[in-house]
Amino acid sequence: MTGMTCSTQPPEQLPTTIVQQEATLQPVSLNPEKIIDGQTVYVPVYSHIYHHNNPRNAVNLSATLSIRNTDAEHAIIITAVRYFDSEGEMIRQDITEPSKLGPLASVSFFVAANDVSGGAGANFLVDWVAQTAVSEPVIEAVMISTSSSQGISFVSPGRVVKQRDVAP
Repeated sequence: MTGMTCSTQPPEQLPTTIVQQEATLQPVSLNPEKIIDGQTVYVPVYSHIYHHNNPRNAVNLSATLSIRNTDAEHAIIITAVRYFDSEGEMIRQDITEPSKLGPLASVSFFVAANDVSGGAGANFLVDWVAQTAVSEPVIEAVMISTSSSQGISFVSPGRVVKQRDVAP
């Protein structure tokens, strides 16, 4: 994972996939017997959008996936962050081992505007679990473009596609 701040490199020399963390994810060992909560969350991401009257007119967008632990007292464990293209093929996996996100902490994963590998139908799947009852995290993507003299930005909320079944 590579952190990124402001750079003086020309845009064509910048990496196209950047992971920027506001919080430090801490690898943890996971005991499946202690898991009592968890979800898989689908987050739509748009690498470009069409404009005017022609689908050949597209604006490339940068995207930031944000995972925010809303629980003030307990950590959650992120077990997977996977990025898929419009065909449903996995492009990359950003989390390779279970990682703890502390109370009220946030982490984000960045897709650069010049990375069009995902296409207009790109998405992230985020898996998280908890070993105690927690409030549900906020998982969403923010897309932005400031090309030309116009700017555009919008948020794409995550949707729970699988709730972890917990035995009583």
